[in-house]
Amino acid sequence: MRAPPGLTGSKLNYKHRLWNGRPVLISIGFGTGDPWMYRRTSQKHETRIGSERRSPIARMASALLTAITVVGCSGDADAGVPAQTVPERDGSTVEVPVPPQNRAWVIFGTDTILAEIARTPDERAQGLMYREALPDGTGMLFVFEDAQVRSFWMANTYVSLDIAYMNVSYVIVDIQQMEPLVTDSYPSAAPAMFALEVPQGWFAEQHVVVGDQARIEFGVQIAR
Repeated sequence: MRAPPGLTGSKLNYKHRLWNGRPVLISIGFGTGDPWMYRRTSQKHETRIGSERRSPIARMASALLTAITVVGCSGDADAGVPAQTVPERDGSTVEVPVPPQNRAWVIFGTDTILAEIARTPDERAQGLMYREALPDGTGMLFVFEDAQVRSFWMANTYVSLDIAYMNVSYVIVDIQQMEPLVTDSYPSAAPAMFALEVPQGWFAEQHVVVGDQARIEFGVQIAR
């Protein structure tokens, strides 16, 4: 199966453009709330289960996510690396790179993952199922509304994956290797608000370990 647009090619490295001291987009933070059920849960359902009982803080988090969502666009936003115009102190402007729409850069030191974003129950339920390949330097970032122990499984998932569970500060609290089509659960060792899936072996190759902190830059989120 062909990889999605914008995710083909070799490993991406934006070090020379990202470390210019200029923030591109604000990373998203969320409040607390009740659990979301999602893809590859320990109950082995492929869709979300149960009701959504969310606290006022969680509802505020949803409002924040909605506020950054733009409905409707034209052109191919995944072609190449888009740029955003940033004003200089002297009144001039400079273009800085930003992630493609509905994508994020997950940055560990000098290494970058171009990640699809799974932020809704349906997107988390689908995840990377039925993909026949996951190019090096790409992955999927699962975004939740609060930090809890998370559990994934590999039903209908054909590629070997690493998963890094991260807390609200983007600090890795657990890394596990997951094998294709295995229906055992892979629970996080500590509460996590984010989960990053990448091709198996990527974290070891880049010497990314538990305790490392990622930097995440989100592209414009378009309603799908």
